[in-house]
Amino acid sequence: MEGLLTEIRTFYSLKEIRENIDSGMGQYKLLLDDYSQWLGTLLRNPETSRDKERAKKTAELQKIFRAGVRKGRNKEEKKVSVSTEWIQFKDIMLSADELGEAEMLFDAIEELRGKIEKLERAKNSIIDLERYGLGKELLYITYIRDGVPEKLVFIPKNNVNITEKFKFMTEFSTVQQALQSNETRVEE
Repeated sequence: MEGLLTEIRTFYSLKEIRENIDSGMGQYKLLLDDYSQWLGTLLRNPETSRDKERAKKTAELQKIFRAGVRKGRNKEEKKVSVSTEWIQFKDIMLSADELGEAEMLFDAIEELRGKIEKLERAKNSIIDLERYGLGKELLYITYIRDGVPEKLVFIPKNNVNITEKFKFMTEFSTVQQALQSNETRVEE
């Protein structure tokens, strides 16, 4: 969570992965609460709705925000947007409109909700793996993207036999070994 968007971490148990997910969800929920309160305060501010156009935009934002808080937003609702004056400057968007701040908070809230949902699904998957009895004798190398575990590779801890189901067997030979074998035959 400390600013890393993509990382690969090794965990020593599924419980450790689950606790990491819980920690991330807790941080996202705190941010979500803070941003929701900030947005609510901003939308109730009488200075935000001085003229009719701003009052209309504020009302639309409040409607979208309330709908999102109560039931989540579906794909059709996501297409609804209240446009403020945004200007593209190189790779960033700029706004001097007072409602730009509200739109930005709204976008952040939606992003946080999505991450919390992804973390909840990942947590449920980890819980299911624990129920199926995936071993404590394994290390879990975890690919984490945007704070959400997406892939696991499990390998046995040192000196622990893994079941036949997960065993990979192959033979390797090197050029050096082949040369030594030929030299031995020549000398005989």
